[in-house]
Amino acid sequence: MNPTNRLNLEDYYSIIDNIEDAVIAINQAGVIILFNPAAQNFTGLSERQALGKAFCACFQQQESLCDLVRTSLREGRSLSDHEAVTFESLGRRRKRHLSVSVSPILSSAGRQQGAIVIMHDLTQVRSLEETVRHADRLTMVGTMAAGLAHEIKNPLGGIRGAAQLLQMELSEQPELHEYTSLIIRESERINRIIVELLDLAAPRRNRLEPVNINKLLNEMIALQRHNAQAKHIEFKLLLDPSIPPIYGDSDLLNRLFLNLLKNAWEASFEHTEITIETRIDGEYYLSVEGSRLAPLVQIRICDRGPGLSPTEIEQVFTPFYTTKEGGSGLGLPICQKIVADHGGLLHFNEHPDGGTIVSVSLPLLRTDRDQ
Repeated sequence: MNPTNRLNLEDYYSIIDNIEDAVIAINQAGVIILFNPAAQNFTGLSERQALGKAFCACFQQQESLCDLVRTSLREGRSLSDHEAVTFESLGRRRKRHLSVSVSPILSSAGRQQGAIVIMHDLTQVRSLEETVRHADRLTMVGTMAAGLAHEIKNPLGGIRGAAQLLQMELSEQPELHEYTSLIIRESERINRIIVELLDLAAPRRNRLEPVNINKLLNEMIALQRHNAQAKHIEFKLLLDPSIPPIYGDSDLLNRLFLNLLKNAWEASFEHTEITIETRIDGEYYLSVEGSRLAPLVQIRICDRGPGLSPTEIEQVFTPFYTTKEGGSGLGLPICQKIVADHGGLLHFNEHPDGGTIVSVSLPLLRTDRDQ
């Protein structure tokens, strides 16, 4: 940095290069003349690909963004869209939600020379808002479950016991066993649902310990590999061996990934492949009070099934919503709660080649202070 009180041109460029928001400068003809590193990261375009090109030619798929730029250049006024422009980075798998501001660039004489576009990434904010909404739903279900579970379990136990006694009394009439077996089976199914509801209503405190996430995934895959053999499904592992142990509840994380892997192979078509990938997410960090920013470990499970529609993805964490025949609709809400209790995020996205991508992001907390 220039040791004098005034900044030179190189200092200004250095500042812009280190801003986390995307900064794009455009001349009055709509041609890009500045494209900082954050803009390259957000868009997937390199500086070389963008400089000297027409803004709307580079982003012709982003009509609302181009409208803001054209209006600002034409009318010389500042415009913004804080409702977040949905931006799918070119060549990337991540969809971003951006708050966009466009302001005119004026000379010292007040003449407009172009416009500057600033994009602020709201993806993490939207994720947290979504997590809060799901948490509110689970709280409502948990409150209901706590009030009803014991009232239901007692008469349900009586129904099951009476059906078992009746089955014994009807030992000489096996043609009636179908009905008593149905009563017993359905009462057991209701009991399992109540147990799952109680998991939402009365969660236990996490027992944190160092967990090797790659080892845990290998163990869960070993349990599911045999079950998936009937559909000739293979598991492909892309695990980053440099990821250190994270603090988590190993029992709950086992349950989380066992459920997600089971869902993946059940949803997959026959003779396909499920990819499991672990990596350090270099884009987002968790702010831990009294400590440094914690990076996130991302675990991605990609299946090759029919995929989920945008409407289904929006509903997957809603209690009792299910796309599986015979499912209770509580498995994924419980998974979401486990991830949230670990301070992480759980997302479902469409796979560009068909299927579904499940992304689990967990904070890499490694010290007692970080806990």
